[in-house]
Amino acid sequence: MSKAWHGILEKIDDYRLKIPKNYKGEMRVDGIIYADSRLLEKIKDDMAPEQVANVATLPGILKYSLAMPDIHWGYGFPIGGVAGFDTKTGVISPGGVGYDINCGVRILRTNLARKDITNDILEKLVRSIFHNVPSGVGSQGKIRISESEVKVVLTKGARWAYEKGYGTEEDLEYTEEHGQMAGADPSKISRRALERGTPQLGTLGAGNHFLEIQEVEEIYDSEAAKIFGLEPHQITVMIHTGSRGLGYQVCDDNVKDLGRAVQKYNISLPDRQLACAPIESPEGKSYFAAMVCAANYAWANRQCITHWVREAFADVYKKTPDELGMELIYDVAHNIAKFEEHSINGNKIKVCVHRKGATRAFPPNHPVLPEKYKKIGQPVIIPGDMGTNSYLLLGTQRAFEETFGSTCHGAGRVWSRTKALDQTRNRDVKAELKSKGILVMAASREVLREEVPDAYKDVDVVVDVCHRAGISKKVAKMRPLGVVKG
Repeated sequence: MSKAWHGILEKIDDYRLKIPKNYKGEMRVDGIIYADSRLLEKIKDDMAPEQVANVATLPGILKYSLAMPDIHWGYGFPIGGVAGFDTKTGVISPGGVGYDINCGVRILRTNLARKDITNDILEKLVRSIFHNVPSGVGSQGKIRISESEVKVVLTKGARWAYEKGYGTEEDLEYTEEHGQMAGADPSKISRRALERGTPQLGTLGAGNHFLEIQEVEEIYDSEAAKIFGLEPHQITVMIHTGSRGLGYQVCDDNVKDLGRAVQKYNISLPDRQLACAPIESPEGKSYFAAMVCAANYAWANRQCITHWVREAFADVYKKTPDELGMELIYDVAHNIAKFEEHSINGNKIKVCVHRKGATRAFPPNHPVLPEKYKKIGQPVIIPGDMGTNSYLLLGTQRAFEETFGSTCHGAGRVWSRTKALDQTRNRDVKAELKSKGILVMAASREVLREEVPDAYKDVDVVVDVCHRAGISKKVAKMRPLGVVKG
């Protein structure tokens, strides 16, 4: 989507812009975009703000149609979009979750420091991970299970992986929803989705998904960093992937089904990609149950990959993962819809919150948080991409009040993959990254060109806006050392 947007944007403050609900007669609430002057022109370079306005027309939407500073054009909802809906009068929309359901990210700490990773060791680690974790388009995993067993995965999520020996019980404690979201119904999953999911469990996939060995470059909050077990020059590992072909198929199936439901329930839409159904309708309930299945699959997927990453480190260092201190700090979902309790006009009510390319950012003392993090708030993980920094932040009370407890999820694209391939036609991206001290292994040369850092906004600026706007709080910055790309 290359067309620029020329609609109305009113400045609220240095980090928030408003699309007033009179911009379109059908808008039920204002649109709010979190951005500053450094991001404004890039945000207006595509039609994503129009999608913010379109979401504001949906039945039952509460407070605002929200967009994080990494906003860019998506299917129906913008990527970086957040919206909360009244469970009695509102709708649920696959476009508000995305095709890669529970595309998410987790970060592991280690006892290793930068001095413990020579260039030779880094190459061994990256090569071992690359061969240990299948990646690339259509990649098939090492796990051989039946369709009936996949249905168990769809219900149990990361707990299935743990029970099969992939990881520890502590991993579940530090995973959003404990890696097992309630409400899954495998009978709502199509045969085609099962066929796609059966061979892909434990695979990284392609696109912006990655495995990254990182160095903690800067600490902003020493108290929180200590609770996470982090200090400068420490080595961390980040895993970014989702529900693979199964999640994509769940979305595709339900976009069609809910497209028909729009007519059945006489819902008027400014864009057919906003296909939706009332939350309490049979179609709405069916989509949610299928979405939960895909979310659980994604958590199981990341859990299996975590086990193999630990094995790779153990093999290279000839030490156990416990000896290496390879503990999960946290795992967050990026593309998901959830039922949560929020305060609306002073009343606590149940809300269906859609986060598409956005991260949950709950405040200190929220009941869903692990005991270890109750004092500081929920860990928020913001991945960079190959040549850029990644961040660990915390959720805040302000986010809970303003954005349904949500913040950004990454940098946000500024080039389509087609444009990235065109712009990098004569470039050797792998060599460019190597010159910066970043070792990359990828399933193909093309994926490096598609995911070149130039294709994204500046993640430092995006995170800075979230921090200054108060919707998440910076704790640590990591820089990449070694990257495995799908």
